[in-house]
Amino acid sequence: MINKPISYGRQYISDEDIQAVVDTLKSDYLTCGPAIPAFEKAFSEYVHCKYAVAVNNATSALHLAAIALGVKPGDNVICTPMTFASSANCIRFCGGNVKFVDINPKTYLLDLDKLKETLESAPKGTYKGMVLVDFAGYPHNMEEYRKVADEYGMWILEDACHAPGAYFIDSTGEKVFCGSGKYSDITVFSFHPVKHITTGEGGMACTQNKEYYEKMALYRTHGITHDVDKLQRKDGLWYYEMQELGYNYRITDIQAALGTSQLKRARKNVEIRRELVRKYNEAFTDIEGIKTPYEADDVYHAYHLYIIQVEDRLGLYNYLRENKVYAQVLYYPLNLMPYYKQFGNKEGDLPIVEEYYKHCLALPMFPTLTEEQQEYVICKVKEFVSK
Repeated sequence: MINKPISYGRQYISDEDIQAVVDTLKSDYLTCGPAIPAFEKAFSEYVHCKYAVAVNNATSALHLAAIALGVKPGDNVICTPMTFASSANCIRFCGGNVKFVDINPKTYLLDLDKLKETLESAPKGTYKGMVLVDFAGYPHNMEEYRKVADEYGMWILEDACHAPGAYFIDSTGEKVFCGSGKYSDITVFSFHPVKHITTGEGGMACTQNKEYYEKMALYRTHGITHDVDKLQRKDGLWYYEMQELGYNYRITDIQAALGTSQLKRARKNVEIRRELVRKYNEAFTDIEGIKTPYEADDVYHAYHLYIIQVEDRLGLYNYLRENKVYAQVLYYPLNLMPYYKQFGNKEGDLPIVEEYYKHCLALPMFPTLTEEQQEYVICKVKEFVSK
């Protein structure tokens, strides 16, 4: 018997996490202290990148990335419509224009062939970059997108907020983790409570490029530097300079300590998610009317979300809620949001993402989902579909 509602996602806080926060609260620093670079170092090792900049949320990380990449007013940037608003908004924050390209019906990622068609139909140099979103935890084969980006002189900003721990296998046989920066210029992660790793709120921008790293680190803290080698004058140890118009996008030591603690079991938690997926897939195999997620052989899906497609999505959504299962719909196509429709986007432009939206539903997916809870969810889905 299920007494408490089952959400589609939730945080997993251990006693070790709580102790890490308590220890920080008892320390000398609550912000701008040693826990932040420690978290950045641990996370960069986790995703195999050189540089990491921790910030207060992933939206800030995306904004800093867009600044570092040099997005200027009037720049045209390609983005997927299947994402949260921030993935495209970061371009608008810098005055850039967003061009939405439809998704692949299997992976739900920005379609590589449609990307090529879009670029081929415009004069070379029209588009400055692309924002690719590893939706639901499915990693892009970034090697293929890099080839296209290089051909057209574009940068790649990877939104991997759903995909820490995910990887694909490139043409050399190497596991390329989301965030490694082998093929993308900057990768951004989120530490919202429903994500794989949480700091309450928080984000990280990762790169192999030192120049991008230094720009993001500078703009994170008001455009202020204490670096003696970069100061225009040297009045004393107290002296600092504001060299750019930056922002207060800092994360706290309290949050960073929580993030570092969470990282210690991050890979194990992805394996737990994948085991939950195996059970869902096994239960829904050959059930008419349920389409389960796709995963290619050369991909290690991190499964932030477990998304099925059904004919009567609204009916199933309501039936599950009546039975205390709070599934979620992710996302309404971003190109059809009122803000983005004002730029000429309209229904019918991107038929694949619109069709996906009509049928998608994210079922509960988090490491502490119990066997009993999952069996209950499966039972209720089957009950509705078999009606």
